[in-house]
Amino acid sequence: MDRRELAAFLRSRRERITPADVGLPAGTRRRTPGLRREEVAQLAFISTEYYTRLEQARAPRPSREVLTGLARALRLSDAERTHLHHLAGAPPGPAAGPPRQVRQSIVDLLRRLPNAAAIVVSAMYEVIAWNDLAAALMEDFSALSRRDRNLARRAFLGPHQDERRLYGVTDAGEFARATAENLRAAAARYSDDPELTELVAELHAGSEEFARLWASHDVCARPTLCKTFRHPLVGPVSVNCDVLDLADRDQRVVIYTADPGSPSEEALRLLSVIGTQRMEVPG
Repeated sequence: MDRRELAAFLRSRRERITPADVGLPAGTRRRTPGLRREEVAQLAFISTEYYTRLEQARAPRPSREVLTGLARALRLSDAERTHLHHLAGAPPGPAAGPPRQVRQSIVDLLRRLPNAAAIVVSAMYEVIAWNDLAAALMEDFSALSRRDRNLARRAFLGPHQDERRLYGVTDAGEFARATAENLRAAAARYSDDPELTELVAELHAGSEEFARLWASHDVCARPTLCKTFRHPLVGPVSVNCDVLDLADRDQRVVIYTADPGSPSEEALRLLSVIGTQRMEVPG
């Protein structure tokens, strides 16, 4: 345990966070930037006295539970969390489960892509961020529960609306294969995560296709470069599919764009106007 470095690191992380960042009132008479020691202690569920001793390099080695609380209270990144554990002489174990929090800069990026449909998916294929055009092209994810926003569950178990599997994409079979392979790799990275274990068990029990793909033990999925959505309102929409890996979060940004001047580009423009509203066509 490097007490001096740990103390300096805690102080530096505390001073960069504003009360508003963690939902606390700013108040008055703050002589130093960032949070007060007692505020960090409150957020980490430890005593102010113990936290003060940590910053003074006088405390005994913190437990893993205390380190987890400090990482949460100080809003540490995965790299910072690992560094904190090493400074405390307690190397971290594997992450409990796939990260679900999306960086604000990525959320802002999605909003700045008005002509592209874009989503962020976790390692277990949960859609955890999306822009308006993605909701119009695929589904209004804001109206779904966390469970129903999982694309792996949707691909293998449905529902398949109007006999359109997974929003009518032409590569549904290839997507299913890639999903099974990526989930197997994720299950090895997060072997202790009960939610991922439950998802794999549910897919295995409910889908013969998933059980067959899982039994192959393949873990190397090929990227999909283009696909076509069969949309119920605007018809087929052919898009290029680009994936940006967010290695620090084990997440992927999936961006769908149409070729300039193509009918699919016009369809996306129409969808950006229609949004997620339902259009009733007189019979």
